Amino acid sequence: MFKYSLDNKRYHTLNYFFKEKFNSKVFKVALNANFSCPNFQNNAGCIYCRHGSGNNLEKLSLKEQFNIVKEPLDKKWPKAKYIAYLQANSNTYAPLRDLKKVYEEALSIDNEIGLDIATRSDCLNKEILDYLEELNKKTFLMVELGLQTSNEKTLEFIRRGHTLKNFEEAVRELKKRHIMVVVHIINGLPYETKEDMLNTVKYLNKLKIDAIKIHMLYIEKDTLLAKMYQDKPFALLTKEEYIDIVVDQLRYLDEKIVIMRITGDPDQNYLIEPKWLVKKFGVLNDIDKEMKKRDIYQGDLAS
Repeated sequence: MFKYSLDNKRYHTLNYFFKEKFNSKVFKVALNANFSCPNFQNNAGCIYCRHGSGNNLEKLSLKEQFNIVKEPLDKKWPKAKYIAYLQANSNTYAPLRDLKKVYEEALSIDNEIGLDIATRSDCLNKEILDYLEELNKKTFLMVELGLQTSNEKTLEFIRRGHTLKNFEEAVRELKKRHIMVVVHIINGLPYETKEDMLNTVKYLNKLKIDAIKIHMLYIEKDTLLAKMYQDKPFALLTKEEYIDIVVDQLRYLDEKIVIMRITGDPDQNYLIEPKWLVKKFGVLNDIDKEMKKRDIYQGDLAS
């Protein structure tokens, strides 16, 4: 069994990480604090973005959202602990006084043991970073940054709105403050090769990130990407291609990097392609089978 897994996975699971840190079952509860995104406001957003992610409960208080999401979990795991996950849009894109109000409200909820903040590398100024440093001393804190790719040309093509230099600076500043850094990447971006995708994880390895979320590109209705695909279809990864790329990416990632997500999770009401993504657990199982078949583990090619 891989030493950073409790369930026969060959990669460093989030379940293992939480169990080691808190000696308990831990769930992240996605909350929508109704923040915006500078890229959406200034540049109509990334080409694949419909309206940001989240639980669509932004009209409710954070506590009300929390109770709705957590109720079914409590029935199965009554002794579980929870981390407030500010997921929708860019959750450091506001004046500091507003951020403090939201973060403190999230952390005041019963049985919350930490805070996970999803944001962008260009939404972290010194004032916010210094506050996060203080917050990190009081509670368990994670900051999630969207990167998607280390290819500068692709970043420009998908209208990401920031550079690699800006991203690297954000990671460096967060790490300097001992804040856990989680990075999102997307496999299958238009015209990227397998080499591009492997280069992205090699790049992140060098930055010493703490955790990663690996997504598969999917096309949703009401996005610029959908229009581009309709006007000039481009190749999307097959399930077999995606699995092959992911297992090789895992081999290059340091074994201490936590794998927090390993496939996409699209809303079927908006999904155009690829349809195979809706069978999420089938993809997860096939990744496990492929790693076992090849007898490979996370980090076995990491330098």
